[in-house]
Amino acid sequence: MQVKETQNEGLARGYQITLTGDELASKVDGKLKEAQPEVEMKGFRKGKVPMALLKKQFGQRLMGEAMQESIDGALSEHLQTSGDRPATQPKIEMENGENWKEGDDVVVNVQYEALPEIPELDLSKIKLERLKVKAGDEQITEALTNLAKNAQNFDDRKKGSKAKDGDQIVIDFKGMVDGEAFEGGAAEDYPLVLGSGSFIPGFEEQLVGVKAGDEVKVEVKFPEEYGAPHLAGKDAIFETTVKAVKAPKEAEIDDELAKKFGADDLDGLKAQISERLEAEYAGASRAVMKRALLDQLDGLVSFDLPQSLVDAEAGQIAHQLWHEENPDVQDHNHDSIEATDEHKKLAERRVRLGLLLADIGQKAEVSVSDQEMTQAVMTAARQYPGQERAFFEFVQQNQQAQQQLRAPIFEDKVVDHIAEGAKVEDKEVSKEDLEKAVEALDEL
Repeated sequence: MQVKETQNEGLARGYQITLTGDELASKVDGKLKEAQPEVEMKGFRKGKVPMALLKKQFGQRLMGEAMQESIDGALSEHLQTSGDRPATQPKIEMENGENWKEGDDVVVNVQYEALPEIPELDLSKIKLERLKVKAGDEQITEALTNLAKNAQNFDDRKKGSKAKDGDQIVIDFKGMVDGEAFEGGAAEDYPLVLGSGSFIPGFEEQLVGVKAGDEVKVEVKFPEEYGAPHLAGKDAIFETTVKAVKAPKEAEIDDELAKKFGADDLDGLKAQISERLEAEYAGASRAVMKRALLDQLDGLVSFDLPQSLVDAEAGQIAHQLWHEENPDVQDHNHDSIEATDEHKKLAERRVRLGLLLADIGQKAEVSVSDQEMTQAVMTAARQYPGQERAFFEFVQQNQQAQQQLRAPIFEDKVVDHIAEGAKVEDKEVSKEDLEKAVEALDEL
């Protein structure tokens, strides 16, 4: 077997691998001899089938296996010797494939881009600022007020009062489509808050102004994208009886409210809120510091980037942004989307930082534990209620899906590792200052 370099320019690599006909024939004969003792064929005892017959029966398939094993072996040996790490799957083409016949040499051309050497960084020279926000009385009071609104009760309005937006009405209803009742379209003593959007569009609006004792026919049309296909786009009439009209009454901010949210008393609830708010502030602060860190890293290093990775990332960015601008298009049946110079510039930053963080993480032996992966899968599965098991099975069988979940965990752990070695100065700021810093973050 011969391996000849055909390209070595920047990160681009090219090699020509030649397997002689004799080498392939010898490899095939070796496979046949290895298999011969176990082969049974009509007219011959086990292990006594002649080599010529075995070659006629299995030779062509074994020739393909021998070619693949030889090429894979040669490429693996080359990568181990050279130290190259292909940025993407190497492109392998058989030069004389169309005219090749048994006995001929096999000539294969291999092309790939090697991952670049990443320069060493002194992480201790990185300086970061961590914004600190304390949960003040104003923020805690605001959160308590919101909790009281969510825990509101409803009191009966004066007899004859008309229902207003935000009121709760208690109703019996029965839905009809094409004159027939449908499953799930009826209920008794149903508490509906007007303006909550609990029912299909147009339903609640028609009940504003009703009084207890009123009987109303609510005429609506099910959305075209309604979850039940047999009702999607259909006109419906709901025969509705109003049994009560109730006005909202905010819960008192006291120990009873605290108990509704799992605290022993109001002071305990305030402590819980303070802890939750400061955790939220810390998360926002971390996002700001992470961006500052990435900006510093991006300015500290420079190395060649595999064009294949940049092109793929730019294409993905362009495609994602196009779909954000065209939310009505759910599938990918659209014209090709060309990446702009802005997309390519952003792609270069992402690829550069991705390679750098991967290198730092590898050298620091950063890893994602099974427990962290399980938690990530469980969190992602919540986005598919009722289909969690199917999602778990999909992830188990899909390496790409696993990598998509693992990558952000790995990146965050590398960022934490870098921050541990950097000079970090805490700075106390207001909630408003933190919000401004978060708003200033550009999408990456």
